[in-house]
Amino acid sequence: MSRILHRQIRTTLPVAVGGKGVELFDSEGRSYIDASGGAAVSCLGHGHPDIVAALHAQADKLAYAHTSFFTTEPAEALADRLIEDAPEGMSHVYFVSGGSEAVEAALKMARQYFVEIGQPERRNIIARRQSYHGNTLGALATGGNEWRRTQFRPLLVETHHIDPCFAYRFQQKGESDADYAARAAQALEDKILELGPDSVMAFVAETVVGATAGAVPPVADYLKRVRAICDRYGILLILDEVMCGMGRTGTLHACEQDGVAPDLMTIAKGLGGGYQPIGAVLLGRRIFDAFANGSGFFQHGHTYLGHPMACAAGLAVQEVIRRDDLLANVRRMGAHLTRRLGERFGNHPHVGDIRGRGLFMAVELVEDRSTKATFDPKQKLHARIKREAMARGLMVYPMGGTIDGARGDHVLLAPPFIVDEPIVDAIVERLGDAVDAALAGIELKAA
Repeated sequence: MSRILHRQIRTTLPVAVGGKGVELFDSEGRSYIDASGGAAVSCLGHGHPDIVAALHAQADKLAYAHTSFFTTEPAEALADRLIEDAPEGMSHVYFVSGGSEAVEAALKMARQYFVEIGQPERRNIIARRQSYHGNTLGALATGGNEWRRTQFRPLLVETHHIDPCFAYRFQQKGESDADYAARAAQALEDKILELGPDSVMAFVAETVVGATAGAVPPVADYLKRVRAICDRYGILLILDEVMCGMGRTGTLHACEQDGVAPDLMTIAKGLGGGYQPIGAVLLGRRIFDAFANGSGFFQHGHTYLGHPMACAAGLAVQEVIRRDDLLANVRRMGAHLTRRLGERFGNHPHVGDIRGRGLFMAVELVEDRSTKATFDPKQKLHARIKREAMARGLMVYPMGGTIDGARGDHVLLAPPFIVDEPIVDAIVERLGDAVDAALAGIELKAA
């Protein structure tokens, strides 16, 4: 009997004992293609010799030093690299241990910024329904996934939500992409005016929506419109690229493809590739200057922020991505994955949408393609697909509640940046078999 409180108490998990490249191995000798990078984490796959060597070298030098006493070489070097490659206006980095911590820190930075510049009345946060920003209380309050929020609602600060830019579900028939982008962005301005512009401190959004809705990219100039609205009312734009960033969509930062720079950006997952727990907030110069010229500090902190081992891993991961030109491979293999998914699922009677960018793709399942009607949530189609995929040696990231936290099913794919065409082909073939087997089980039960 396991003494671990696992995510699913009634599930017996295989024991992972090793990994190499795109595969993980369990204690029974089975291998699994990691087609989701765990949760879009393992961007370089498993057991990469350069990252392992960097960790050994850092452990030989220094494992830990508290940031109230010291800075460290790997932290400084990683910060330099991140700002060198950052969107325009970013000047400093705040290191944490993961995505939820990064979002918490970004929210506190936004609040302290306005206190420092003499606008303490700004307190309201606007985000989007069906977003996910983490599981700590501030991040959970900001996120718009009702299933995750419901039982903890009495503990959550008040936040405000608008509809996401989700073309498959919300773009009207005959509406152009440009018109839909304008309408979706207008919802932000309407909410700002409803709350009172001087009370709003930040709009928080995933550049490409991740786990809760399944690789949903923005449409047309939506993000540029959002950026303009934030500027108009003096509101900070926080882009959450914890899942979609650090090369996952084919550029280092997903917002590069939209021609937008945020005021604060959260990153994690692919930053360290799973070799160590690490995340970060990238902050703009004006926010840093407000702190530096005001109180002189950021009123926040964690024991393990700027951890030397984590920063050494992050730096090594970023160096390999640059050295091996892996962003180009993400774009090539992303195009191949998109093509193969279209070939396998384009005419599938229960696949309503195939979407995403780069190696960040999703397939949305529907009971009826013509009406986009979802399967009964009680069927737990996403869980069935996960089981069938694992039985076929494939790790994918299926989720339920795609539309509103209760209805809808999708499967997220986020394979390592090192994949090649044969591996992509194998992923699609195994996923196709898993989806069909899961659907057959539902149909047999209905019969």
